[in-house]
Amino acid sequence: MPVKMTLNKGQVPVKIYTDEIEHSALNQLINVSQLPFIHHHVAAMPDVHYGIGATVGSVIPTRGAIVPAAVGVDIGCGMNAVRLSLTAERLPDSLRRVRSAIEAQVPVGFEQHKSDRARASTIKALSVGLDRIIGKHQKLRRNRKPYQAWVRQLGTLGGGNHFIELCLDEAGAVWVMLHSGSRGVGNTLGQYFIALARRDMERQQIHLPDKDLAYFTEGSEHFDDYVEAVEWAQSYALVNRQEMMRLVLDALKRELPPFEVTREAINCHHNYVAVEHHFGARVYVTRKGAIRAGEGELGIIPGSMGSRSYIVRGKGEPESFCSCAHGAGRRMSRGAAKRRFTSDDVAAQTAGIECRKDSGVIDEIPAAYKEIDHVMEQQSDLVEVVHTLRQVVCVKG
Repeated sequence: MPVKMTLNKGQVPVKIYTDEIEHSALNQLINVSQLPFIHHHVAAMPDVHYGIGATVGSVIPTRGAIVPAAVGVDIGCGMNAVRLSLTAERLPDSLRRVRSAIEAQVPVGFEQHKSDRARASTIKALSVGLDRIIGKHQKLRRNRKPYQAWVRQLGTLGGGNHFIELCLDEAGAVWVMLHSGSRGVGNTLGQYFIALARRDMERQQIHLPDKDLAYFTEGSEHFDDYVEAVEWAQSYALVNRQEMMRLVLDALKRELPPFEVTREAINCHHNYVAVEHHFGARVYVTRKGAIRAGEGELGIIPGSMGSRSYIVRGKGEPESFCSCAHGAGRRMSRGAAKRRFTSDDVAAQTAGIECRKDSGVIDEIPAAYKEIDHVMEQQSDLVEVVHTLRQVVCVKG
């Protein structure tokens, strides 16, 4: 069994798929396991580490309740990867123009498009859902920037650990892989409902081991509204990745030889909640930095910007709630990485990759992350490797 550690300090066990976990993350997992509505056990993936709200790399099954802070504020954050008909020998010797073309096409960081880039039908469909949510929660309206920023952020990357990459697999085939979520609007919805859940706990005088574990129960005043908001944000994140992929492929068509998209590996969330059945019950499964790995399901597990990534096929392991890691996982906080490393270190650790190597990405330096190969070894019972990818271009905000 790949489970390396089991904690029995709460209402249910915590099963951990790694022996590399910091004390603060252990405490977070124990706190979650003390909630009365956790079903069967909590699972922690090999990339597990301390997170804001809840442990990153945790899988939390709940009956009749959802913890908004466990879902987080980057609702629907996830991955998209497609394989192209191009092979490595057809790429130009220098990939600088390719990176520049992607950066010109896809706004990064806090930037957004200067005009609407998504299809009008897509915008209209999303508008209907968001207007219904805001109609019931007027306080959200004050957070809407001029001309509905969420429209102009469709097809944008964001910052932090979000990225767009060109990769090569073991056969030399070119892949496009990207990582992003629900941008500013998901953050706004997440923060609003997290605060609302905390106020509900205070009003009901419910004492929690951590205020971030405030929850909504089925039938309560705000439960259905939160579920609606989460589902909307997850849909928005999915569309955002689709729009971004379309823009990236358009940019590549101008810089690379003719190609076709031969296969889509995945467009799936790793910060989300879904209704599933596990251990004889219908439950809400919150995956905070974990992807679904049901039997035969394809997924993508990225390493850091200087290491390998993997296309995987799930094995449907019940003990992990059909889940696996969503990446390498941080071993060092962003602040610690900035204090320890320099831009010269970034350049050395990303040698041979066309990417930013300045001080603005020090917190994303490969050394701040766990070894992806070690993470993969610890989840051999959860997934099998289909393709191994190495980056040749990496775009970050």
